[in-house]
Amino acid sequence: MTPPGSSRTEEFWELRPLLFTIAYRLLGSVGEAEDAVQETWLRWAASTTRPVSAKAFLSAVVTRISIDVLRSARMRREEYVGPWLPEPLLTDPYEDPERSAELADSVSMAALLLLERLSPLERAVFVLREVFAFDFGEVASTVGRSEEACRQLAVRARRHMDGGRPRFEADRREREALAGRFFDAFKEGDVDGLRELLAADVTIVGDAGGKAPQASKAAVGVENVARLLVAFTPPFARIAGVVDRCEVNGQPGAILRDREGKVLSAWALDVLGGRIQTIRTVTNPDKLGHLGPVADAWAALREAGRPRGV
Repeated sequence: MTPPGSSRTEEFWELRPLLFTIAYRLLGSVGEAEDAVQETWLRWAASTTRPVSAKAFLSAVVTRISIDVLRSARMRREEYVGPWLPEPLLTDPYEDPERSAELADSVSMAALLLLERLSPLERAVFVLREVFAFDFGEVASTVGRSEEACRQLAVRARRHMDGGRPRFEADRREREALAGRFFDAFKEGDVDGLRELLAADVTIVGDAGGKAPQASKAAVGVENVARLLVAFTPPFARIAGVVDRCEVNGQPGAILRDREGKVLSAWALDVLGGRIQTIRTVTNPDKLGHLGPVADAWAALREAGRPRGV
């Protein structure tokens, strides 16, 4: 993509963070969102007309591109091996202090999985209206539907989302402190320490896409999850694994690395009621490349000497 230079290019680069965040929330994929933004740039650069609002024009283009991609992606995801999770996002490039809470909640893995239940049009209307506060005139122009149709789409989408919309721990410091204790207990293989931090109905689910080692199925319940995590500690120690704490999709999490610093997996934690409710792990190497060099998870597994991993 051409770096900033002309005023037209500068306009695009100023809006690029917004365009990426719209595309990512629609697609749940960093790579596909980047491609959508790149295609938006190509159309913007090739356009001979100058719109009244660059923001409205570019938002519409990236949304329409993302809807087209989403329609084809949904079929691919139906054939996906094992659970599908969004590609982990460490930093959301778009900032809006007035909507910081909506932005943070909408980028969580829990919210993105809820969005997966919507049709592409419902998803686009919900993201533009509820997350980015576009008025219905702007939404209608973007998705090519009437304002009344968009209002109906918004109502349906909101109904679906409200039923399962996540509610996370409000105090950021408390969440981070809890996550710190969790990862310390994990590294130490402290099953009792883990039991104290996990909700009674805690779930751990992993996305390997058939391309990396993974536990055979999701584990549910404090005892099952705690024992699964503790069983993973010795092999992780044998490969001198490192837990690199960070936010993942706006929630407490970590990147697990091998001794060379290469990425093995990304973990995201949902914290509710002072306990960890859900642990999501992404080990599919195709979803980790944007985080840095990716480790050979199968080689790490052989070195660890354990038949199955998380």
